[in-house]
Amino acid sequence: MNLAIVNYGMGNLLSVRNAFASLGAEAEVVEAGQDLERAGAIVLPGVGAFGEAMKQLRARGLEEALHREVMERKKPFLGICLGLQLLARRGHELGVNDGLGWVAGEVRRLDVAPDLRVPHIGWSEVEGRGPLFAGIPDRTAFYFVHSYHFVAEDPAVVHGTTVYGHRFTSAVAHENVVAVQFHPEKSHKWGLALLANFLAFARSA
Repeated sequence: MNLAIVNYGMGNLLSVRNAFASLGAEAEVVEAGQDLERAGAIVLPGVGAFGEAMKQLRARGLEEALHREVMERKKPFLGICLGLQLLARRGHELGVNDGLGWVAGEVRRLDVAPDLRVPHIGWSEVEGRGPLFAGIPDRTAFYFVHSYHFVAEDPAVVHGTTVYGHRFTSAVAHENVVAVQFHPEKSHKWGLALLANFLAFARSA
């Protein structure tokens, strides 16, 4: 299974590639839309602001290529952190910006009590279900770094939730598209287990 890790200038690419490499997966960092054509599966990592990320994807011709390969050709897809948020129809960060629109929902700032820090940084438990969490104990802690969260219109796509001031979506799944708000590449043993589950999911697609 050859993986394409999408580089649009806003991702923790080396850590993601190294994590997959430790699992024996062939992972290539790609920057051009045509490079996605030869990929068996696609990974979209990301850190930073929603609007700037969409601007970079469009400027590099990646938005259209991602839509073709993932939504039309149904290649397995994993979004990580900002890569989950970009699936939304729109994001409310530094203004309102259109997202990829693959999963119905919006991205909004975490609404927490004054005594809780935003951004949310550190280890928090995830109540997960579905293929990404196969064999992973419920309420396993994963590593988060984010100030915004995905608000799904359809509860059926929510495959993981986490409590930080309030319960928010920390994993989604819809057909060939799965994504997590946390960083599995920074989450040690169980993060690698989740990436291995994605590889199994991709091979079975």
